[in-house]
Amino acid sequence: MSTHNWSAEQLPDQTGRVAIVTGSNSGIGFETARALAGKGATVVMACRSLDKANPKADEIRAEHPGSQVEVMQLDLSDLDSVRQFAEAFRAKHSRLDLLINNAGIMVPPYGKTTQGFETQFGVNHLGHFALTGALLDLIVDTPGSRIVNVSSVAHYFGKIDFSDLNWEKGYNAQAAYGQSKLANLLFTYELQRRLAGAGRDTLVVAAHPGWTETNLQAHAKGVKFLNRFFAQDPPMGALPTLYAATESGVNVAEYYGPSGFLEMNGPPKRVRSNRRSHDENVAERLWNVSEDLTGVHFRI
Repeated sequence: MSTHNWSAEQLPDQTGRVAIVTGSNSGIGFETARALAGKGATVVMACRSLDKANPKADEIRAEHPGSQVEVMQLDLSDLDSVRQFAEAFRAKHSRLDLLINNAGIMVPPYGKTTQGFETQFGVNHLGHFALTGALLDLIVDTPGSRIVNVSSVAHYFGKIDFSDLNWEKGYNAQAAYGQSKLANLLFTYELQRRLAGAGRDTLVVAAHPGWTETNLQAHAKGVKFLNRFFAQDPPMGALPTLYAATESGVNVAEYYGPSGFLEMNGPPKRVRSNRRSHDENVAERLWNVSEDLTGVHFRI
């Protein structure tokens, strides 16, 4: 199917499918959850703040009467919370068709997660790595399942520094964000290789929202100023994620983003990630380090 002028109205029917969308109380995560629920999916809004997520869930239910929307607490900066979320999800659901690893944090002041990881690496990569591993058997046992990792054009200035993953030798917020978004892509491609090697047919794909105005930019004052000139709104920014998650023409390890100038805005299309994101040696090393750091070992 051509992606030209593709919109959320063209989403295939999602009735009977179960989807988790992390960080879905605002921005592109909310728009992703809203669109999937509107097409019949049971959507689990996995969010850190229940006080923020519950009103947004009510908003979706009001727009789509009869929609199946659940709110569950998930703090990706705490691996204990990730484990508790996975256990609670399993207690309620026996299938998982879509895991959309959307939540993120962007260029905050230096900080660490509960387990002592630099915040962006810990939330954007390790938290989602652990969540995916904790739910993987449910995903691969669900026919037609997909995992969508939301990355960013910021992966272009990312580099995995194995000697200082937690930025203890000097913190550069932009570079740390780039590292975490590069890690999202390395994880996407490595997980797909491992699933394919095990004969699994789950699709693992990635997407990025281009330049979209969201709460993610709270710490990026320069970006917020430029939003008025370049940014698209969250419903448009969610389209690459929704396309990657639902369209029949999507293939393994593909990457989707906006089709406009410099991939900043526009309808979704298949895009390319940089050479660094396809380095299989770095991907394997990152995988092994991530398992060691999180204590989550994938059973594929």
